[in-house]
Amino acid sequence: MDVLLDIWLRMTTPHTGLEPIVAWRTVAAAAVIVLFPPVWRLARHAVTIVHEGGHGVVALLCGRRLGGIRLHSDTSGLTVSRGRPSGPGMIFTLLAGYPAAALLGLGAAWLLSLGYDVGLLWVLLVLLALLLVQIRNWFGLWSVAVTGAAVFGVSWFGSPQVQGIFALLVTVFLLLGSLRTSLELQQSRSRRAGSSSDADQLARLTHIPGIVWVVVFVVVQVGCLAFSARLLGFIQI
Repeated sequence: MDVLLDIWLRMTTPHTGLEPIVAWRTVAAAAVIVLFPPVWRLARHAVTIVHEGGHGVVALLCGRRLGGIRLHSDTSGLTVSRGRPSGPGMIFTLLAGYPAAALLGLGAAWLLSLGYDVGLLWVLLVLLALLLVQIRNWFGLWSVAVTGAAVFGVSWFGSPQVQGIFALLVTVFLLLGSLRTSLELQQSRSRRAGSSSDADQLARLTHIPGIVWVVVFVVVQVGCLAFSARLLGFIQI
C-alpha cells in the first residue's frame, strides 16, 4: 500500500518546467535521434511499438477481436484483428497506425504542460504493460520489456530534472519520429509498386489513392507537432 501511495504521489505532484536552454537542448537531442540514421534505426522500434499499439486500440474500439501483435527486428510489425475485412472498422484500424505516435506525443505534451512529467512516464508504463500481453513473438516481448524497463528506471530512480528531460525527449521523439515514418512510407511506396502498406490497403478499401492517405498521416502529424510546440511554449501563436 505504501508503494502504491508513493507511486500516486509521484504521478500527481507537478514539477517545475525545465530551464529554456535545457529544454531546447533536449529538443535538439530528440531531433538528432530521429535524423541520424544509425541511431534512428534502433530508436525506430519505439515508434513501431506505438504504431502497432494504435492499430490494436482502434481495432478493439471498433468491435474487432484482437488476435495479437508481432514486432520484428527490421522495425516492421503486424497487428492481427478479426472481423469484417472491409467497412469502417477496418478502415479506422488501418488509419490508426501512422498517426498513433504523433497523437500520443500530443497527449504527452499536454501532460508536460501541466507539469506531470512523472505522471506521463507512468502512463507510458501502463500502456506498455497492456501492450505486452498482446505480443506474440519473442523479439516483440524483448522490445517492449526493454522499453518498459528504461521508462521505469527513469521514473523510479531519476532525479526530477532527469525525469523532466527524459519525458520531454520521449515526447519530441514521438512527434518527430512519427512524421519521419510517414515520409519513409512514401519513399518506399514510390520505389515499390503493389505495396501492402497501410496507405495502400486503405486505397484498396476506399478507392482513394494511397498518396492521399499519406498526406492525411502527415497533416495529422504536423498538426500534432505544431499544437504540442505551442503547449510546451516553444512557439507563440
